[in-house]
Amino acid sequence: MKAHLPLAASLLALIAGTAQAEMTFNRIASFATPDNMAEGEDRARETSAEIIAATKDGMTLVYTDSPLGAVGLVDITDPARPEPLGTVDMGGEPTSVAVIGATAFIGVNTSESHANPSGRLVVLDLGTRQEEVACDLGGQPDSVAVAKDGSFVAVAIENERDEDAGDGRLGQMPAGFLALLSVADGRADCESLVKVDLTGLAEIAPEDPEPEFVDINALGEIVVSLQENNHMVVVSRDGAVLSHFPAGSVDLEGIDATDERGALIFTESQPGRKREPDAVKWIDDTHFATANEGDMDGGSRGWTIFAKDGTVVYDSGTDFERALIEIGHYPDKRSDAKGVEPESIETAVFDGTPMVFVGSERGSAVGVYDVTDPAAPVLKQILPSGIGPEGYVALPDRGLLVSANETDLVADGGVRAHVMLFRYAEGAASYPTLTSAGSGQLIGWGALSGMVGDATRPGLLYAVNDSFYGYQPTIFTIDASARPARILGALPVTRAGMPAQKLDMEGITLDGAGGFWIASEGNTDKLVPHALYHVDASGEIVEEVALPAELLAQEKRFGFEGVTMVGDTLWMAVQREWKDDPADHVKLVAYTPATGEWGAVHYRKAATDTGWTGLSEIVAHGDWVYVVERDNQIGAAAKVKKVYRIPLSEMKAAPLGGALPVVSKEEVRDLMPDLKAWGGYVVDKVEGLAVDAAGEMFVSTDNDGVDDSSGETFFWSIGKM
Repeated sequence: MKAHLPLAASLLALIAGTAQAEMTFNRIASFATPDNMAEGEDRARETSAEIIAATKDGMTLVYTDSPLGAVGLVDITDPARPEPLGTVDMGGEPTSVAVIGATAFIGVNTSESHANPSGRLVVLDLGTRQEEVACDLGGQPDSVAVAKDGSFVAVAIENERDEDAGDGRLGQMPAGFLALLSVADGRADCESLVKVDLTGLAEIAPEDPEPEFVDINALGEIVVSLQENNHMVVVSRDGAVLSHFPAGSVDLEGIDATDERGALIFTESQPGRKREPDAVKWIDDTHFATANEGDMDGGSRGWTIFAKDGTVVYDSGTDFERALIEIGHYPDKRSDAKGVEPESIETAVFDGTPMVFVGSERGSAVGVYDVTDPAAPVLKQILPSGIGPEGYVALPDRGLLVSANETDLVADGGVRAHVMLFRYAEGAASYPTLTSAGSGQLIGWGALSGMVGDATRPGLLYAVNDSFYGYQPTIFTIDASARPARILGALPVTRAGMPAQKLDMEGITLDGAGGFWIASEGNTDKLVPHALYHVDASGEIVEEVALPAELLAQEKRFGFEGVTMVGDTLWMAVQREWKDDPADHVKLVAYTPATGEWGAVHYRKAATDTGWTGLSEIVAHGDWVYVVERDNQIGAAAKVKKVYRIPLSEMKAAPLGGALPVVSKEEVRDLMPDLKAWGGYVVDKVEGLAVDAAGEMFVSTDNDGVDDSSGETFFWSIGKM
């Protein structure tokens, strides 16, 4: 039986924002690349969406799929319901695609080795799926661009280095070059191929330019990034070098440059960090933007606008990365490398406003900038892009932005690669749902787990992060009444004044005296104990409570996931069965601090044929105890993400070691429709549940610290209880 509870604040109300109409991008749909496989094909194969383009009418997308050696096609006649159109084998590795009308120009790498590179430019009729012509390019292609008037194609012939040879440095032959080919009647003229020599220009390795990315402005001028050489080149239609210049460097301050410490500490610097641009796109005929991903010696974590004479018109410095930090998209495990790693750039004019879209490969997000004044871009939004965005295409005539996300986690049982669609329309932004912007100091956060509502102040919540940030256990204060919800402060959890270690904080509740009780999920293999911790208002641990022998004798890896206070008794939800539990039954464990007594009841969870189901939160409110029950499945495989309630009258703990009573449960809310409402794939970890002082219930998800995750955190209200 379901409890049909009145909702005071639906998901739509939560994201509605102000009544004033504004134009924003919101994600409306996602397309998983395995859906392009034909019936009977092995969908367990790795697949990907990397570089993406669209037909002139904006109705068909075409993306490169390197693992399959194919290009994939998607029908977006109805962009909210993308439909598969299948794949076309390329006979090699497709590296880039551009489209004139309904004809795709695809760079295909056919190299036998780094020392013997080769490739073709394949011209594909997207209507018939037939190859019209294939031109031998004389080297390994990377980026492909088409002239705005459709008269020619430019291809960056990278002839990339072997990173395992010569200490991975440049200076490996043969040298790359820029290829230019004329287009007539929709076909490339192979005989017109011009090889533009780019050697002798850069200071770092003038003999080995390794061109990375190309784009063409309305004047027919080609801009080329020489990423590893940290150099930019502008070339005319006839192949003459018009200008070239170093991309320069940036002094980075206030960054996290240390990996593997499980903490977000933005106090370090990297002076003179080379930009080493990857993607480049013209904004107009005199300015272009670069995504400064970095490679051998650089990566400035931001993006730059250059004039075509080499003048730096704007550089984001650390601003772009800091904006991702505030919304929980900072990839801590990339701190010693290139941080959020901007890789992709797209430009377009929407409703008269010139825009630059900056894609963060590691932060899995895209920044939307108004560049009406190229010297002073304005960050308007950050959109959740999917894992590992590699390419974007803007379709302003249809009010659409599309991302291609290359990461496919099929081998790890994770989410698949996706194409995602965003619509530009009136209305408030639906993402982010939680931010630390405006806190007065930079607060990094992620991997949120347990939550609890403040006892007296409506809209005020507290949340903890889990063991992903093992050297920075933190209690976050959240204003849930703001839109988006705001992290107001971060309180370190300490022992003797130092950050506490060996914690996996999965639950938090109030102690009634200004402090908290925290439930930690143990992992014996990592010497993390199953335990309860009493924390005072300053964050200091004042009491550590180990589990009794009767429980520890039955322990398994998946322990406490949530804690709540009922009277003077703490109740903890155990995520999965321990050794003495019947199948599909988990314990709700009781502990009374004043007496030291322990007990438990059993909760029957849903059975599943795929993966497992378990509990991830517990909250007492009124006459009920609420729990989150979820499976560990993600994307299309996800089935169980629900809130149930248990009558408080049944929460009568029996002694440990004997038979336990089984409590009843009643479904309150199926969270699957909520999770689908953001237009992406369904995330697996619904971890937080809290009821505020006014009786409003909030839900949150765990983004796994942006590690093999899109970084998306969803935080929303499901109404008053």
